[in-house]
Amino acid sequence: MAGDGGNMRLEALVTAPLTVIAAAGLVVSATLPAAATAHATPAPAVTTARLPTTMPAVTTAQLPSTAPAVTAVRRAASEAGPGALHECAGAVVRCDGTIGVPLDWHDPASERIEVAFAWIPAAKRATGTILANPGGPLPALPDVPRLTQTLGPVLDQRNLLVVDPRGLGASSPLLCPGLKLTDPDSVAACAAHLGPRIRFFTADQAVRDMDAVRRALGAGPVTFYGNSYGTAYAQAYAAQRPEGLAAAFLDSTTITGPDGHVLWPMRSRPELMSFVCGRSRACRELPGDPERTFARLVAHLRAHPDPEVPLPALNGVGRMTEPVFGREANAAATAYLAGDPAPLRRLTGVLKGVPSQPIEGAEWAGYLAYRCGDGSFPFDRDAGPAERLAQLERYFERERPLAPFTPADLGLDAGSGLEFCVNWPTPRPAPVLPPHADLPAVPVLVAGGDFDTHTPAEVARAMRVFPRATFVRVPFGTHSLAWGPGAAGECVRAMLRSFALDHRVPRTRCAAENYRASGAFPRSLAEVAPVPAPGLDVERRRVLAAGYATAADAVARRNPYNLVHGRLTEQAGLRGGKVTFGSGTIDLDGAAFVPGVAVTGRITLRPDGKAVAALTVSPGASNGGAEGRVHRVELVWEAFTAQERPALSGSFDGTPVEVPGRP
Repeated sequence: MAGDGGNMRLEALVTAPLTVIAAAGLVVSATLPAAATAHATPAPAVTTARLPTTMPAVTTAQLPSTAPAVTAVRRAASEAGPGALHECAGAVVRCDGTIGVPLDWHDPASERIEVAFAWIPAAKRATGTILANPGGPLPALPDVPRLTQTLGPVLDQRNLLVVDPRGLGASSPLLCPGLKLTDPDSVAACAAHLGPRIRFFTADQAVRDMDAVRRALGAGPVTFYGNSYGTAYAQAYAAQRPEGLAAAFLDSTTITGPDGHVLWPMRSRPELMSFVCGRSRACRELPGDPERTFARLVAHLRAHPDPEVPLPALNGVGRMTEPVFGREANAAATAYLAGDPAPLRRLTGVLKGVPSQPIEGAEWAGYLAYRCGDGSFPFDRDAGPAERLAQLERYFERERPLAPFTPADLGLDAGSGLEFCVNWPTPRPAPVLPPHADLPAVPVLVAGGDFDTHTPAEVARAMRVFPRATFVRVPFGTHSLAWGPGAAGECVRAMLRSFALDHRVPRTRCAAENYRASGAFPRSLAEVAPVPAPGLDVERRRVLAAGYATAADAVARRNPYNLVHGRLTEQAGLRGGKVTFGSGTIDLDGAAFVPGVAVTGRITLRPDGKAVAALTVSPGASNGGAEGRVHRVELVWEAFTAQERPALSGSFDGTPVEVPGRP
């Protein structure tokens, strides 16, 4: 993946529409190498490559470097017979190796393929092994650095095993030069090029490979740490090799349907707008129902297109994974329908600069093999492409899973953007979690966020198949929780580390809920409610409220859970002026959140979570203020908190002020 490793995640969370929702919704957790060099293997009908393991990971946060350093790497290959240990079994530093395994585990005489792995012995005395997969389904080995950082001090006492799933990365990769996932003919040509062997590049076979590596290293039962699609491998491992599993930690879980195949939701989540708004008194006071308001907005823009608010971008705004969107989407939609387009145009405008990751290239063939072979879709797995396409079109016409949008609104059609697997044959049933599987009674801790691919209720219900599963909801959490920034990411990492060591569910609970949705955007100073600040008259309390609202609006762009807004270096004020973002500072230059009220000065974001502002506020003659009158405002408040308004302290023109918080 060239350039910024976070591109795919940004694409998956906030932009385009269904190639993202359906196809990349879970492809957000592993590195896809940008190129590969040919590497011959004896496997017929498959082009293979040795992919680099040093590509940048798709990161969402800078994780603390608490993992033991890997000071050396051994490389070893083995085709050892049953019972013989791999050369890496005796390693004392990281050892990268390969083993040979059968293409079809149900036919030991089938051709041999090569599976690559990294074995990182515990820094001190090993008391167990963690088998980790970062998801995708994409190569796993490039994410070893991130996995070691996430696990941190756990690796003093636990070995770490990471295996590239067959067909991906360095494990006999499937390659189709010129493959483009949004081109059905390209997908069909790829399947034809690779031949019938592709039916064995699925999770049920891959976890047998992982277990073979475990046994070749002489490791006992493992704690499986799965993130995103890695949780599908964990479930398949539990079903296929229960004796090899001691416990599992599942982060952002992939769930299966009644037939045991993976569900890839193709849907919008408009109910999240109501959920976020319902937590806020100010948002609840907006006119109308959030979902109906948003549907009216979509219908209005469909009939009266606004080039500054394209429907695909609006779809991104309506997803609550970005705190600024969650904070402002409802109020901005209401304002737009009332004739005030500025707030919504500001939100959609940010998405124009989001980098996108093309879903094309030879390496995506392995991804398709898992997505299609493991997946369950709104068409019959054994139907031909034409019938699948017809079934898919009927499904979208009947169920309208993208409502209030249509596929056409998002620039998609059933033949290219709605589902990549229409032209990919799936002749072999390959359930990840076979119905009625006898799953081991081992501890399973499942963490899921409100804004993840699957809802907390869906995940909790699905994980009941494990006799000793515990589901932990992370309010306002998104995807890949243990890799996340801020206090929530730190909290989930601590939960993971604790569980990985003792297999007990920690009492700690984590949350990413650190804001409240906004109320109506003021169109004049008269519409700003004065804050309750004793010692100031009502007009000064109103000016103070406007100054704080302007500062809080700027600070919201630095919420630690933002992905898109966190990249901004500057932005125009909502009603004028400019806001510049530095490292821990925000500078306002005549920034106007309330029309006619210009705010200038600096806001400092302190390490203790406080925002400290030294500002000048000029209400202007249009708001009844004296021409050129400037007020000096100094304020301190909790920058990110799930309150309507945090407590404020400071001064207004030298008069001390204390404003109580509003829960």
